[in-house]
Amino acid sequence: MKKIIYNNLEYNELNSSLQELKIERYRTNQIFEGIHHLLYNDFEMFTNLSKKMKKMLEEEGKFKKIELVKKFVSKVDETTKYLFKLEDGALIETVLMGYHDRNTICISSQVGCKMGCKFCASTKAGYERNLEVSELLEQIYYVSRTEDIRINNVVLMGIGEPLDNYDNVIKFIKIITDERGYNMSIRNITLSTCGLAKEIDRLSQEDLPINLTISLHNPFDFERSAIMPINNRYKIDEVFKSAKKYFESTGRRVSFEYTLIKDVNDSDRHIDEIVKLFNHENFHLNLIPLNAIDEFGKPSTNSNELEIFKQKLVKRGINATIRKSMGIDIDGACGQLRSGHKKEMRK
Repeated sequence: MKKIIYNNLEYNELNSSLQELKIERYRTNQIFEGIHHLLYNDFEMFTNLSKKMKKMLEEEGKFKKIELVKKFVSKVDETTKYLFKLEDGALIETVLMGYHDRNTICISSQVGCKMGCKFCASTKAGYERNLEVSELLEQIYYVSRTEDIRINNVVLMGIGEPLDNYDNVIKFIKIITDERGYNMSIRNITLSTCGLAKEIDRLSQEDLPINLTISLHNPFDFERSAIMPINNRYKIDEVFKSAKKYFESTGRRVSFEYTLIKDVNDSDRHIDEIVKLFNHENFHLNLIPLNAIDEFGKPSTNSNELEIFKQKLVKRGINATIRKSMGIDIDGACGQLRSGHKKEMRK
């Protein structure tokens, strides 16, 4: 019989599993609260369960855990980066960003990524598998436990494409926002996708009005396909139609990310095309400085060039801002730690 993974389960799933074990219904509340509010990941931590019950629960199932491999604390801002090892030895990254009024965590959704974006470090060390729900949650719970803090915002923008792990990500969102558990506000969750249009359409129907961010990076199909292979499957027009549908369904304004790359996507004709695409829709454009990686061969973006590009867009009526780079002294870009660690291990 397959063992129960307790921290993979939504409330009703946990209740069903415990009912099969002939455990009283009120225990579901205690155990769910223990896992998702008190952040327990071992039955020895439960003080409200008898030794006999703990033993039975341990025999019938387990908690999926993650292990810290390395921790890096930035000297330039309130950023901490974690390299975690999963039970099968796979590596993922998580980033904690501290602000004066909140703590934001950026979590991974897959081990590696198969989307193949040319300028992104996440895809360079190869795709291995989707993360389970418990592995998504434990990134938040581990940091909350060890740093003794409350996480206010969650960003699914780490290693992997969240919508390529659709079912587990949706289940994760439902659990992390459950008022009986961590009780994260749905409005404090942001999902970043490279533009899986069909999955964006599915998300529109979920009644989960999270913040949606879509990677654009180039407004021309031919040029976007050269740096983002996903554009061969979902063209820009289709992605924008899905974004509009998401806004109409949820009332949540959609943001587009645009990594500025010198002599690749930073000309006036790119600005003209962005203005045409946005067409007075209620979209937001988030400009991002390029995090240089060896495999892409382009230098980091000049902050002055970013500002000039932004001002040109603003003058044309585009709601554009520049995203501040966090943790630049600790390999802040997604995938850099995992890729670097794997290279070290090979050496």
